[in-house]
Amino acid sequence: MAYDEATYRRPGGEPADNDPAAYRRRVQFEDTTGNTLDQSPRSPSSTGAIPLPDTDGRDRLGIHLGWEVILLVVTGVLGFFLFREDAAALQRPALDTLLVTGASIGLLTLGAGLSLRAGVPNLALGPVALAAAFQYAENGDKGLAESVVPALILGAAGALAVALLVLVLHVPGWAATLVAGLAAIVFVQLRPEPVVVQGDWDPTGQAFILFGAFAGLALLGGMLGAISPIRRFLGRMRPVGDPALRRGAAAALPVLLALVLSTLFAVGAGVLIAASADGPVVPDTGMEWSGIALGLAMLAGTSAYGRRGGIFGTLFAVTALTLFLDFANRTDLNIALFAIAASVLLGGLVVTRIVESYASPASSVAGPDWNAAPSSGTVWSPDLPETWNSPSEPAKRSDRWDDGPWGAGR
Repeated sequence: MAYDEATYRRPGGEPADNDPAAYRRRVQFEDTTGNTLDQSPRSPSSTGAIPLPDTDGRDRLGIHLGWEVILLVVTGVLGFFLFREDAAALQRPALDTLLVTGASIGLLTLGAGLSLRAGVPNLALGPVALAAAFQYAENGDKGLAESVVPALILGAAGALAVALLVLVLHVPGWAATLVAGLAAIVFVQLRPEPVVVQGDWDPTGQAFILFGAFAGLALLGGMLGAISPIRRFLGRMRPVGDPALRRGAAAALPVLLALVLSTLFAVGAGVLIAASADGPVVPDTGMEWSGIALGLAMLAGTSAYGRRGGIFGTLFAVTALTLFLDFANRTDLNIALFAIAASVLLGGLVVTRIVESYASPASSVAGPDWNAAPSSGTVWSPDLPETWNSPSEPAKRSDRWDDGPWGAGR
């Protein structure tokens, strides 16, 4: 049998579509159906896919729990120093004031932690809290409902507007909330003089209830955030691949919830600050409280990139800072709040790096470029010729085995 039969040779004029090498190249670089064993370097964005947060297993909580033990020890040490400085600081009535202060800082930290987990850090928390404090100080004599409800409505409306800005334009949450924070600062600076609180409500009478409510919310949020589906639901805005790519409609609800709830927490914190103040509410920017809140949330174990966080860290971090502020006030340390905010933020950034390095899932699956789906449209056939020619150098041989002295016709 001669080797020049059609089964064994590829005539020079045969269409290139029958070239197996060309077929492999077409499968690897042009196939967008995802039905082949694709090892090509195509990126998800080239096929129109939306990068989603990694869903490759349960995050490791051991690093969070270990860090929370350290926070608990630090809290105990600060409490010991405060007690040694002034034992009355941990006794009523001073304890009531300490608990209200902790509840107000805790509400700000809860809002910061929630917005961080959702990937839209809220920089407007401090200015919103200060604006709410002025709203209550000016209208407190009208009753708690009439002075607080308008602030809650305005805060929720502003948060919705910011959320729509983030979702429609898909811009970074920190930039959009910074715009809202600057607008709140304008509202505050329209009052050139300090405002004396008009209301007579004293929150220290419900100090244990207020701090207990904050502690319950912190623990509930931490435990819910440890559940994988809830954590991934909240963290859909976490940057993956190109951060400018839209995350789809599924990211709308967590962004709305995070921004609205965090803003409402800030309003509540501002009301507590004004109601428990010894003197008038002084116009300021409030940005130092935004820094403290975000820094405490990250120091508690919440990642600055979103999604990841601990369980008890918020409660311990807030308690530690509250004790430190009271200790600094009693010992006349005179540390500026902006300096404290910068220090807490720096520590939070370090904790974020630790969390991102050691809290990633223990097991992972193949990357997005590996498609192990079985082929559904390609069946091997012995009639398909095989070639080892380089794609850039197609076969141009003109010699045949049937030509020359060794041909079949000889």
